[in-house]
Parts: sequence; C-alpha cells; structure tokens
Amino acid sequence: MDRLTAMQAYVRVVEAGTFTKAADSLDLPKATVTRLIQTLETHLRTKLLNRTTRRVTVTPDGAAYYERAMRLLGDLEELEGSMNQARVTPRGRIRIDVPGVVGREMIIPHLPDFYAKYPDIQIELGVSDRTVDLISDNIDCVIRGGELTDQSLVARRIGEFRFITCATPEYLKRYGTPAHPLELGQAPHRMVGYFSARSGKVMSDTFKRGDEQVEVVGNHVLAVNDANAYLNAGLAHLGIVQVTCFMAGPLLKSGELVRVLEDWDAEPVPVYVVYPPNRHLSSKLRVFVDWVVELIGREALGGVKMRCTS
Repeated sequence: MDRLTAMQAYVRVVEAGTFTKAADSLDLPKATVTRLIQTLETHLRTKLLNRTTRRVTVTPDGAAYYERAMRLLGDLEELEGSMNQARVTPRGRIRIDVPGVVGREMIIPHLPDFYAKYPDIQIELGVSDRTVDLISDNIDCVIRGGELTDQSLVARRIGEFRFITCATPEYLKRYGTPAHPLELGQAPHRMVGYFSARSGKVMSDTFKRGDEQVEVVGNHVLAVNDANAYLNAGLAHLGIVQVTCFMAGPLLKSGELVRVLEDWDAEPVPVYVVYPPNRHLSSKLRVFVDWVVELIGREALGGVKMRCTS
C-alpha cells in the first residue's frame, strides 16, 4: 500500500463528506478511493469512517488520525517546497472562489500581471455570488465581502469596498432626483433590490451623513442576487442602485450613470480572504493572496476615490 496516497485519499474523503466528491477532486475512480481507505483501515487495525448511503462521518479514531494526517501532509508540502525552491518560484494548482463582480471586473483583467511573476501556478477560479462549501468543494480560499457568520473558518480582513448611489439620466428624467434617502422607500422613486441567495431576504441600504444614519429597504419592482445583474438593472432605468466605486467609475465618466445623494455616504463593506480550518497555507496560495491584497488595496481603496467623484 502507498501510505501517502492512502492518507491523502482519507483526508479528502473526510473533507468532502462523500467518496464520490473525494474521488472527483483527486481525479481517481471512486473504487480506487474506496479500496485505499479499506486498505488503510486494515493496516491501522481500526475503523476510521462510518459509512451511510449519503455521507461518511469520522469515528473517534478517524478524527484523531485526520488531525495528525493534516499536519504531516502540510509539513511534507512545506519540505518539498523548500527543496525545490517553491518559495522562489511557486508552482502547482490552487482553487479560488470569488464574487462574480470581483472576478470579472477586478481579478481576471489583472491576471496577466500575476502570471508574469508566477507562470507556473495554475488557478481554478470559481466566479459566482453563491455560497460555497470550502471543505467539501476542496477550495483553497475564497474572497468574500460583508461580515462573516461562519466562525469555524479562518478569515483575514484585506480591505473594504466603497459604494456610491447612482441612477441613469433617463431614470432621473422620469422620476426626478431624490433629496433624501427616505424618498427611496416610496413612490415615485424605486431602487433595484438585492436579495440574499441564502435567506431570500431583500437587503436594506444604509446611508450616513455626519452623525445621522438612515436604513432604507427601497421601493422596488425588481430584486436580483447577482452584482452584475444588479448593475444592469440600474442601467436599464429600473431603479437607483448602490454600486462599488470600481464598477461605477467608468460609467460615471461616460455619463451612463449619475451620482445622487452625494452628501450621503453608503456603508462600506469589509472584504475578507477566508480559508478552511486546518488547511495548510502553501507558498503558491500565499503569493496569490498577497497579490490579491495589493490589488484590492489599489483598486478598491486607492484609485477609486478619484473615479467615484469624477
């Protein structure tokens, strides 16, 4: 038995929750993964997993073995990295998941700069606003905006996104320009709604002016759960929108959007990079995260101040 391969297969089964998902992520037949686990249990003379038709769970011995196996595999990867100068030239595959707008508007356009520095890193980039399971989907890290609710994950705050309130010239011609945020909750004004994919609840919008703060659930005829759809709805004159500065900047410059309620600030949204617990932070992942931190700092906090006010 190849103990290292069996150990890697066992860790993936525990993290994925099923033999099928583990086999897919390892690019191995399910029968091979099953045989590896059975052989490992025979070698250790203990039962590591409880199996059902839908999911597997770890036994007490299996949980202890998983913790030790994770440390050993992490140490092995770090050792190999130091031997082949992976710290100087990181290589290998990483799986990242980011919100749709961040992937399309920020990360993908700048990836040529990343690959100029790290040509041997292969990125599998999930681009969507859906909530993913980092462990079962075998994702190395995600970039997420908003306060985090899952305390079991490891998170690092890397910046924040600033928002401004905008409408199209056609909308303002049709409905007028609001003078106060409370007008957005009643006719004739309307906002494009944004609802949580998890709860289905339409989110409120917060406005601040000095010590005054107003929270509004906008009057809306349309609510969406995707940032690009949200912006497109605003551009279709379906309502006022609160848009990130890096998205709004070019549209303000072209005149497709006009800023409204300029003396009211929208609540900024914190941005985090999130890792699964017990996941080793490899050199290839570390350089990607450092690059994203610098990119978001430059795009979301630096240059946008000028673009948001242009």
